[in-house]
Amino acid sequence: MKNLFLLIATMLGSCVIAFGQSAEKVTRQPVIDMHVHVSKVRPGSGPLCPWFLSDMPGADPHEEFGMGDVINSDCLDPLPAAASDEELKMEITGRIKDMNMTMVCFGDPGVIRSWMAEVPEGRIIPGISPGQLTVEQFRDSLESGFYKYMSEVAPQYQGMSPSDMSLDPYFAVAEELGIPAGIHMGTGGNGMTNINNPRYRASLGDPFLLEDLLARHPKLKVCVQHAGYPMIDHMLALMGANAYVYVDISGMIWSYPLDDVHEYIKRLVRGGFGKRIMYGTDFMTWPRMIETSMGVIEHAQYLSEDQKRDILFNNAARFLRMDKTDFDWPEKL
Repeated sequence: MKNLFLLIATMLGSCVIAFGQSAEKVTRQPVIDMHVHVSKVRPGSGPLCPWFLSDMPGADPHEEFGMGDVINSDCLDPLPAAASDEELKMEITGRIKDMNMTMVCFGDPGVIRSWMAEVPEGRIIPGISPGQLTVEQFRDSLESGFYKYMSEVAPQYQGMSPSDMSLDPYFAVAEELGIPAGIHMGTGGNGMTNINNPRYRASLGDPFLLEDLLARHPKLKVCVQHAGYPMIDHMLALMGANAYVYVDISGMIWSYPLDDVHEYIKRLVRGGFGKRIMYGTDFMTWPRMIETSMGVIEHAQYLSEDQKRDILFNNAARFLRMDKTDFDWPEKL
């Protein structure tokens, strides 16, 4: 009987490690999250079910339809939203330290700096998007040395191709200064993008639209954010033709049907691009989104341990031209 209790306890412990919110704290191996949005807490944000777009409702244009009809919390263990700016900062910076993480962050520069003050140097890598900046202002921002990544560039929401010539001077600056660029490609992500962003066009997320940009800037290193989901065939063809194109698997990893997410990642690996897939969350508001997203890779049976380490760390370190020895951190914590 005693042995039976020990066996049950061991099995329960294994389940906690496999499925619990602290799953990834059992390892000190470094992880790089390539896609973290930084902002003040959005009032009214509620809990969120992972893979919430697994059963999108059919809407009617003559009936009211909002985010509450798409983002649901009716699941066994929904992800709670941070209730305040301070809670959000402590939740995220705590994960950076406890889970040996580096985060590539973009958004509110004041919030980014406040997070940076809570973690060891180098744990947060700031990014910047052109936004409303002039080309000269954008150059000055990159030349300051503070920003290391051009992200998130999302012309799709404005009804523009990433190869639109109005954006070209900004990409030219990034190419000249050796700054990699992260470009939103693929789906809008919430099942009702046409309502919130009327200029958005799904067709403008086609990875093939990057070809003219890449031809004009042959030394620009690009991360296709969200991996161009769900346009896998065009994504594979683009990566096959362009050696400096990587993808991050942010957003899709926690929002779309889990089986489809796994199939998409599997196609990228089977296509020979396991060295160019980077982990990312597309983090917003829900701290446990990090463990949820990381678990998708950690528990993927079709990935070898080396492939998991490539996706969670090695590929991003190479993309950002970082020295991997800088991540030997336990003694610094």
